[in-house]
Amino acid sequence: MPHFTVVPVKDQAQSNYDSLEGINWVDHRDSAQPDHQDTVSSDGLGSHKEDSPFLNSADAASKKNDFFYDRNLALFEEELDIRPKVSSLLSRLVSYTNITQGAKEHEEAESAHSSRRKTPKSPNMGTLMGVYLPCLQNIFGVILFLRLTWIVGMAGIMQSLLIVLMCCSCTMLTAISMSAIATNGVVPAGGAYFMISRSLGPEFGGAVGLCFYLGTTFASAMYILGAVEIFLKYLVPQAAIFHSTGPPASDSAMLNNMRVYGSICLSLMAVVVFVGVKYVNKLASLFLACVIISIVSIYAGAIKSMTHPPEFPICMLGNRTLVRDRFDVCAKTVMKGNMTVSSQLWDRFCLPGNMSSPQCDEYFLQNNVTEIQAIPGLSSGIIRDNMWGDYQQKGEILEKAGLESSDAHGAMENFGMYVSADIATSFTLLVGIFFPSATGIMAGSNRSGDLRDAQKSIPVGTILAITTTSLVYISSVVLFGSCIEGVVLRDKFGDGVSKTLVVGTLSWPSPWVIVIGSFFSTVGAGLQSLTGAPRLLQAIAKDNIIPFLRVFGHGKSNGEPTWALLLTGLIAELGILIASLDMVAPILSMFFLMCYLFVNLACAVQTLLRTPNWRPRFKYYHWALSFLGMTMCVALMFISSWYYAIVAMFIAGMIYKYIEYQGAEKEWGDGIRGLSLSAARYALLRLEAGPPHTKNWRPQLLVLLKLDEDLHVKYPRMLTFASQLKAGKGLTIVGSVVHGNFLESYGEMQAAEQAIKNMMEIERVKGFCQVVVAAKVREGVVHLIQSCGLGGMKHNTVVMGWPYGWRQSEDPRAWKTFINTVRCTTAAQLALMVPKNVSFYPSNHERFTDGNIDVWWIVHDGGMLMLLPFLLKVWRKCKMRIFTVAQMDDNSIQMKKDLATFLYQLRIEAEVEVVEMHDSDISAYTYERTLMMEQRSQMLRQMRLSSAEREREAQLVKDRHSLVRMGSLYSDEEEEVIEIPPEKIQMTWTKEKCEAERRNRKNAPENFRELMSLKPDQSNVRRMHTAVKLNEVIVNRSHDARLVLLNMPGPPRNNEGDENYMEFLEVLTEGLERVLLVRGGGREVITIYS
Repeated sequence: MPHFTVVPVKDQAQSNYDSLEGINWVDHRDSAQPDHQDTVSSDGLGSHKEDSPFLNSADAASKKNDFFYDRNLALFEEELDIRPKVSSLLSRLVSYTNITQGAKEHEEAESAHSSRRKTPKSPNMGTLMGVYLPCLQNIFGVILFLRLTWIVGMAGIMQSLLIVLMCCSCTMLTAISMSAIATNGVVPAGGAYFMISRSLGPEFGGAVGLCFYLGTTFASAMYILGAVEIFLKYLVPQAAIFHSTGPPASDSAMLNNMRVYGSICLSLMAVVVFVGVKYVNKLASLFLACVIISIVSIYAGAIKSMTHPPEFPICMLGNRTLVRDRFDVCAKTVMKGNMTVSSQLWDRFCLPGNMSSPQCDEYFLQNNVTEIQAIPGLSSGIIRDNMWGDYQQKGEILEKAGLESSDAHGAMENFGMYVSADIATSFTLLVGIFFPSATGIMAGSNRSGDLRDAQKSIPVGTILAITTTSLVYISSVVLFGSCIEGVVLRDKFGDGVSKTLVVGTLSWPSPWVIVIGSFFSTVGAGLQSLTGAPRLLQAIAKDNIIPFLRVFGHGKSNGEPTWALLLTGLIAELGILIASLDMVAPILSMFFLMCYLFVNLACAVQTLLRTPNWRPRFKYYHWALSFLGMTMCVALMFISSWYYAIVAMFIAGMIYKYIEYQGAEKEWGDGIRGLSLSAARYALLRLEAGPPHTKNWRPQLLVLLKLDEDLHVKYPRMLTFASQLKAGKGLTIVGSVVHGNFLESYGEMQAAEQAIKNMMEIERVKGFCQVVVAAKVREGVVHLIQSCGLGGMKHNTVVMGWPYGWRQSEDPRAWKTFINTVRCTTAAQLALMVPKNVSFYPSNHERFTDGNIDVWWIVHDGGMLMLLPFLLKVWRKCKMRIFTVAQMDDNSIQMKKDLATFLYQLRIEAEVEVVEMHDSDISAYTYERTLMMEQRSQMLRQMRLSSAEREREAQLVKDRHSLVRMGSLYSDEEEEVIEIPPEKIQMTWTKEKCEAERRNRKNAPENFRELMSLKPDQSNVRRMHTAVKLNEVIVNRSHDARLVLLNMPGPPRNNEGDENYMEFLEVLTEGLERVLLVRGGGREVITIYS
């Protein structure tokens, strides 16, 4: 049985834990001595040394109070600075807290009278208080009390149940997805924004976060409008400032009253939120109690109506509903003593005069006045009349089917006496109005920092709250349709029941229970929205993914989001100015539906990707449910208002593209990145292992860069040229080689990679960077050519710079690396492009509007020469000319016709010219040029042989004192010559070395005489002759061309002629400003077929 020793550890105090993944301070000490430093010393190069190599040495025993490492972890003591002990890590995980921003800390900051903030208490809320009741408070709201009866009257019970079922099913599916995300790790403050941004990335997170913020802000406007409507319609109607002067102006007067009182109410609420959040949080329980009492009173009234329905008579003229507060008695005449006199109702419809010959409204005269009960009761059977809908147009008078009515035309001046529809209604409109009453399911996730066990409480509390509210809504629809008369249900403002809140007519013991309760609940919901929206905006601003919102991340000293509250108030004021609850509700429905849509998308993406980190504790989810939730969200958006849906999607799309354009520097391990990885894996597996078809060929570039000693790109125009080839939409890999050992040069490799990435960003090169460390640069280049790319996405073209100054260099390795790379690309069957004089190539900002691009097609190696001018966007406006060479036995006229036909079939517009090269004798210049080339080669060879011994001796000193440095791409590490003072070199002379030195000195004059009598090789003379003649023709025809593309001849098979090959290339391209040497990969890259 293993024995474990528990050693007490005294932790160093540290109060800042920025994140779980970013623990910067680690306690390695097992002793309680705070004054000692660690027992590891540094040698100045970053490596640590132990004070004693023996664990039980006498020196170590003398330091018995200096145990900074546990003896049981001696094997790991050198890594404890970067890999903490499990005990240290667990102590920090346990100490981690994610108190909800804007709740607990702000309350403590405001109540504290000293500058020292109190230590936040540990979260202790359970499912009931932390999730269930807050969700109930947020879900139940203004729509239940002010609009649900009207929705049932217009849509009927069946369609109302369908509306409730659609909305509640959407929120239930969203709650299931949210529960899966919320239980997949710790969810700090931020709620839906945090979940979506960390699941789908900063672009989606910012877009949906702002939509959620706008929805919450407009929700505050909706709640305020509901509170003002209750205040002006049912509590204090006398407080109205504007009064209607006639029936047509009645709507405008009410809207103006709503705007004035709504603005005042918004200002007061903003002041309350600014002064202190703690007052809002403490009043939340009171507001919730008002909601619960109001709902209970509805059920009590419905039960009581079975036996004793309340007395609320409705006055009907024919089958039309009359506005009850405009007259006293529901009759045409009344008895005063023994006399029958006209009633107030008669005076409203008739002119003063004799009742025997009255001048009255025609409809009034032909129809009787009757009274019916507004609340027939649960057992009355009224449910049959309210089962189906009765949608109405704006201004249509509310009529009760079944009552006798004469079809007479009434006067327009009496229109105000009837109860009429204030807006046109339809099923889609009612869906948009009702949906806000199903929102508020995020309240639990927003309080995750206060929960004792968030991963258990959030799913249970949220789903129970949605289940409860859904049952309440369904039962309320049935009760309203079973107890209340249809014309009363369609009476939005209770005009037919003396301006009484319709749902209040059913409540027990008094309508005032509902009126007062609904007023306080709407005020409380508005305060909650005004409190939550600024903090959500502050969380988005602090993430710094939207630069122009950065100012809203600041606030008061205690963290209160002052600027965010100001912006929230201004946006809410826009909703207040709309002044219609029925117009504002569909707007916030859009924003909430957008938010719920992306919550479902986040869950579906994470589930389908099966990422290792996706391990929710909530198990009752499935990707099909999430997709069904997404579908329902989209359907509800377009059902409720298709134009609002388009606007909401447009806003979210603009925010998404803005964040993407700004380049949010955030890596949150989001699902979209995982989706990209899965899609890339799928696409790579689908790609054929072999080369693509000729029609699909495009240049996949491997750009070999040279870096200087400071790890800066030496020739940035190489990247410029690569970016100008991106019209091919192909892959681009930028590679370089760091000379040295990988273990020692890893830092240099990272610095070189970062430098290349920065330059790629400047030159707008979309691609990848790969830097390798190699003992020899030549081998590193070969590694890049062999290993870059993945699967079917491998490079097919290598872009390499010209080795400038190779003639002046005594070291042959500079141009040998170049030639070796050419050979490697040929062996790998890759195309090769060598831009010579690349410094003269245009930048991305330059555009050539005239001039020619000359293509010298000497040999056919796949057609790449003709394809490249089409891909180079900078030269796109230049004319293309194709030159080909005809020998003596070729028919140049027929060649020109055939070439023109071939280009026509290739869909390439170009001028065609055939250049005839006649056989001619080799000129003296050619012979002399070849002789000078071979003499130079022979002289350098002899110099290298005579200095071989000295180099070998100096190599020992060089190896001893050499430091790792950055090697150039076209020279090996031996290119660097270390000058060593003569007195520092200890030469060891032997007898054989002395004799060899004497022989070299005696043979020097003979070697010189052999050099002078050297005759050039005939094959070299022929090659030089071809180079000279071609160069003469090219310079003659293309000296003013913007760019010259030329077939690059292959290197000699014999390595001894490498230096001559470089000379041939120099002669071939002399006198040309911009040359692109092109060597095909041995396969066709262009075709005449579609």
